Amino acid sequence: MSETTREFFDALERHGHERVLKKTNGTIRFDLEHDHEVDHWFVEIRGGAVRVSQQNSDADTVVRSDNAFFDRLVRGEAKPLSAWLRNDITTEGKFQFIVLLERLFAPPPGARHPRMAVRDGGSDEE
Repeated sequence: MSETTREFFDALERHGHERVLKKTNGTIRFDLEHDHEVDHWFVEIRGGAVRVSQQNSDADTVVRSDNAFFDRLVRGEAKPLSAWLRNDITTEGKFQFIVLLERLFAPPPGARHPRMAVRDGGSDEE
């Protein structure tokens, strides 16, 4: 497994509670393939509280990807919904968690929050 992947799940576990997920309850298992092996990451969300383990348990949604592509998601170089539409990731289970994944991954490199853009005058050009 890559260091990027481990750091992502470690940070998710350390943070523990995600305010944007406060109305969310469910589980997502990530099956990440590399070198003819599969690493399993199990994410449980209960009212915004997030717990992460490496168990291979049944989940509401299962996301499958190769580890290299998952690293791109973590770095914000790709977005989960677009990746799903292109079949870069495959899923089983509840679709709502695919949309929810957008909130867990980093924004694209160089992206700014809309409020910051408005506060700064709405443009990067002077």
